[in-house]
Amino acid sequence: MLCDQCAMSLPPRGCTSYGVCGKDADLQSLQEALIYGLKGISAYYYHARSLGYDDPEISYFLASALYKTLTNVDFSKENFIKMILEAGRIHIKTMELLDKAYVETFGAPQVVEVPTGTEEGHGILVTGHSYKPLYELLKQIREMGLEDEIKVYTHSEMLPAHSYPKLKAFPSLYGNWGGSWVYQKREFAQFPGVIIGTSNCVQQPTPAYANRIFTTDIAGLEGVPHLEGDFTPAIKRALETPRLEKKEGGKLVTGFHHTNVLPLLDKVIDLINEGKIRHVFVVGGCDLPNPKMSYYKRFTELVPKDSIILSAACAKFHYNNRNYGTIEGIPRFMDFGQCNNVYSILVIASELAKRLGKDLNNLPVSIVLSWMEQKAVAILYSLLYLGIRGIYIGPVLPKFFTPNVLEKLVKEFDLRLVGDPEKDLHEMLKKGSSVDEGSPVFTS
Repeated sequence: MLCDQCAMSLPPRGCTSYGVCGKDADLQSLQEALIYGLKGISAYYYHARSLGYDDPEISYFLASALYKTLTNVDFSKENFIKMILEAGRIHIKTMELLDKAYVETFGAPQVVEVPTGTEEGHGILVTGHSYKPLYELLKQIREMGLEDEIKVYTHSEMLPAHSYPKLKAFPSLYGNWGGSWVYQKREFAQFPGVIIGTSNCVQQPTPAYANRIFTTDIAGLEGVPHLEGDFTPAIKRALETPRLEKKEGGKLVTGFHHTNVLPLLDKVIDLINEGKIRHVFVVGGCDLPNPKMSYYKRFTELVPKDSIILSAACAKFHYNNRNYGTIEGIPRFMDFGQCNNVYSILVIASELAKRLGKDLNNLPVSIVLSWMEQKAVAILYSLLYLGIRGIYIGPVLPKFFTPNVLEKLVKEFDLRLVGDPEKDLHEMLKKGSSVDEGSPVFTS
């Protein structure tokens, strides 16, 4: 452990084996695990609040849970385990609130094909997660009469913006450039226009594009101009950059949402009962610069053709450019968008379980996640709160779990580290196992 949060911490760096306050490494691990979950909740809550949507229960939980991690407040490991699961519940509530904010502000998502080529004209590339500044940028381009001169491209988690009607209605919003945040330094250097970072997953720029990048909203970079609602400097800078040439590229499909998938559910159930859909795989999460991420590319290649894949978040750029085809009109690959859009997948899974009269763990559904940071951690807590067993997570396990805490997770929820994709797939196709009565509460 390493704890340096109070004046009692031992020199020179803090308490490393046992806290002077009385906490041990497992309690420290649980406190950190809770804090990381709170960070993930806060990210989604921030985006909802920025659109004018609030919930006092979420605010109270964030304050009370964070308070519990102060020195000499709560030494009960059982209390922290329960609080982590409660964080999972609150996180679902937060994703639901954000989904409501997006739908009521920008319209219900529609399935769209997004071009990956370029259109003739100056370009602005928007990265991050926040749709509000993208909307303001598009509106200001229109007000300045520059929609024929400037085309706006999305990057990474901004890809789903094309599926929201009020954003798609702007003709200046054209296509998507590049993949996930991992490759942004290379991809931003290749993009000749202006780049705007709106949230997390933006890195310090290289000299190749340092003079044409801006931040806005929650994002900030050392030495980079920050814009507060007025995008005029970025628009003017874009007009000074080289024009892009018209170039054809492939297309990425996005925009799946519970509002447009639930109407298909009866047909999906029929296909499941007829044996034409054998399995549903939820494959999603963060991308990260680790060679083990090749697991997810290979895994999705191996998924049998009588199965479908539901995905969300930026790891999908490893496998979202394939043509997966359909099963009697049902797409075999559905991109639900950003990491917070896992909420839609939970809604669909719950409705599927209800209509089939089965526990979530007895559905022909397997979950394979990749994680990079706190938002993905909060999603994991939501799944644990729901009592879902047999989740595969990778490419590495969270290092903030001590062996004892990890053992508890494995015992109660059959949490698994991804391994060989062929062996894992074989195991998943055996379906799931039932969940114990009273889940999702850990035993003491």
